[in-house]
Amino acid sequence: MSFQITVRYGRRHQRYHTFQVDATDVRDALRAAADALPDDVASAADLVEMRAAVDPDDRAYLGEDE
Repeated sequence: MSFQITVRYGRRHQRYHTFQVDATDVRDALRAAADALPDDVASAADLVEMRAAVDPDDRAYLGEDE
């Protein structure tokens, strides 16, 4: 399963680092995300969000017939 990770970082000006990891479950995704996080982002991060990554081809959009 793919997970999308978004990390907010920066002291003076906040920025976002977004990436995906593949893992069997949330626990493994957290480990993979921690290992993949660049040092400069990790040292200035204050918020992390993780969610299941949605394939754009499988996603329904407003106004589309199902």
